[in-house]
Amino acid sequence: MRSSAWKNTSKWIRGTERWNQMEDEYDGSYVKAEVVVYFGDRKPKFYQLDQWLPVLEQLHRTHRVVLVFRKPSALNAAREVTNLPMVLKRKFDPLQTFYHANDFRLALYVNNGMTNFQSLGFAPMVHVHVNHGESDKLSMVSNQAKSYDRVFVAGDAAINRHRMSLADFDESSLVKVGRPQLDIERPSELEPSPKTTIMYAPTWEGENDANNYTSVDLFGPQIVEAALGLSDARVIYKPHPRVNASKDPAMADANARILELIETTNESIADESLQHQILLEGDILAMFDTVDLLVTDISSVGLDFLYLQPSKPLILTDRRDDTAKLNDEAPISRATPIINSSTVAEAGVLLQDMLSDDSSADARSELRKYYFGEGEKGTSTVLFTQAISSLIAERTAEMAGHHFEMPTNAEANDEANDE
Repeated sequence: MRSSAWKNTSKWIRGTERWNQMEDEYDGSYVKAEVVVYFGDRKPKFYQLDQWLPVLEQLHRTHRVVLVFRKPSALNAAREVTNLPMVLKRKFDPLQTFYHANDFRLALYVNNGMTNFQSLGFAPMVHVHVNHGESDKLSMVSNQAKSYDRVFVAGDAAINRHRMSLADFDESSLVKVGRPQLDIERPSELEPSPKTTIMYAPTWEGENDANNYTSVDLFGPQIVEAALGLSDARVIYKPHPRVNASKDPAMADANARILELIETTNESIADESLQHQILLEGDILAMFDTVDLLVTDISSVGLDFLYLQPSKPLILTDRRDDTAKLNDEAPISRATPIINSSTVAEAGVLLQDMLSDDSSADARSELRKYYFGEGEKGTSTVLFTQAISSLIAERTAEMAGHHFEMPTNAEANDEANDE
């Protein structure tokens, strides 16, 4: 049991040797880039980076980009969807050595992962937080914003969000760039239908109650049942990727009930092209062209729909039954009907009214400017690229007058287990 052969076999079983081989394969010795995109989390959170990849591929044409991963599972997910250069640095010291061996100028961060601070310690780069969406969720603003040199935000709504939530925060670090992810042309992932298409796209329950905006457990089955009851309508259920894997009993039961409602209704529809759909995978942004009405929670989905389809009706939910507070915290709710405990019983009537008489179109158009700024689709990409170019130029000029030593005493958790 203590032989060297057994120890080697044991290492292989535990994955150590496999991860070492992957780290050797993606050691970064071939990389020549200006922009680091840092992602320290595992595959379950890869969706946070995934939506940025088409934007980063465009940026790569102007400023060479390298994706830096700390977990093999995330790198494996990236390999399936992009050809951008990739590097795997599971431990702190190799990460810092890699940074010092190259001439990087700027780092982008799509979340507030705990290991971001191991990258933030590298002084020569400009560190820019871009987040992975635009929403009115509490989690969109973090005191960690103070750690970054710049924070890219979509528009005035995000600036006010930071102003209201953070004390002693330097607003000059905020840079408005719109939402470049929404400028990407996407092949449609939802077939058109002769029926009116109603999409229910709820978010997940969040990490804690304060960040819980989902409607699935409270109203989900009733919303879907009401939509299924409308004549000449096709219902699309497209939940957040983490809804279907939720371990919360109420979430799991409600999600299962929604799936059952749709599957049972489809049994009476012989033509598969006219059936209702359950879409647990796929790019929701590539489905909006075919959606006639969206029902969603407070999340990035509703605002993305506002940006891409401002002329189409939108309905939001409120699990806290506090419309005044919702209007204050999520301005988009001022221009949409609200489904809560007092209105969910009339959800069918609400849906039908919005399809037949959408009186909120003008208000939504004004709110689109508030959230994303002026300009049509494509403007955000220009602003984003210009901001990156400007920061790189500034940092390059600043670097001429500085000398940086390799850190020797930084603390790090070098636990390298994956999955």
